[in-house]
Amino acid sequence: MPILAYRFGHHSVIEFVISGLRSGIRGRSVHGAFVLGLALIAVAYLAAGFSPRQPRTVALDVGFSGIRFTLVLLTLFWVQDLVTREIDRKIILHSLSLPVSRGQFLFGRYVAVLGLSALAAGILALSLLLAVLLASPNYDQEFSVNLGWPFWLTILGIVVDVAVVSAVALALATVSTVAMLPLFVGAAFAIGGKALGAAVDYISGGAGGDQELKDSIGPWLDIVRWLVPDLSRLDWRDGALYGAVPGADAVAWAVVMAVAYIALVLGLGWRALDRREFG
Repeated sequence: MPILAYRFGHHSVIEFVISGLRSGIRGRSVHGAFVLGLALIAVAYLAAGFSPRQPRTVALDVGFSGIRFTLVLLTLFWVQDLVTREIDRKIILHSLSLPVSRGQFLFGRYVAVLGLSALAAGILALSLLLAVLLASPNYDQEFSVNLGWPFWLTILGIVVDVAVVSAVALALATVSTVAMLPLFVGAAFAIGGKALGAAVDYISGGAGGDQELKDSIGPWLDIVRWLVPDLSRLDWRDGALYGAVPGADAVAWAVVMAVAYIALVLGLGWRALDRREFG
């Protein structure tokens, strides 16, 4: 019986993943955001024209930022469609009427969001590669960009970054009674987590000699660092742009930080969903 129950539960998770993948691909808002991502890749190609000496470096840098921006939007829309909307409209009651746990529903939906994010990241990355290769093809810049494994390492870092953001949005969806709250808070988290590292470095470096600013902001940043992960540690674009590949230790610790935070947030979301009552 335990083996059968495990198999049934595993099968239920897969069903939630498959239905989530289908729903995510069909979503109209997702199509719009995806078109926006391709437009940002086109902007990256055009941006190369503003740097006559390093056109491909500029195109690649702008493209990486565009991919992260687009993936954050996409994942927040997917969380909105696959979890928040189902809870808000009580559609989740149909899923929970089956002999499955709420944790299986939550985990299945999260895996679906990760799968959709990885698919979108792959397509956008290939589009960016094409844009960079077409940027000033007859000009050999002094420091060439690395479009090999450092490029894909950067894309992996963006995907892990977005996985953290989607986990936070998913956990918020389990407790929020306002449909748009996970979307807005998730976007704010993506911005704040990315800017946290630069802010901490600036304050710890003396805040440009402004001791009053350091004394007033420093303690608050120390608290925030325990609540919000430093997503800038997952930005490994320097390896593709300038050949400054991050060390294995830096990459490993950044991934461990992200995975630990994802596990913590999803665990809290699972507990909140188990305790939530649906009228």
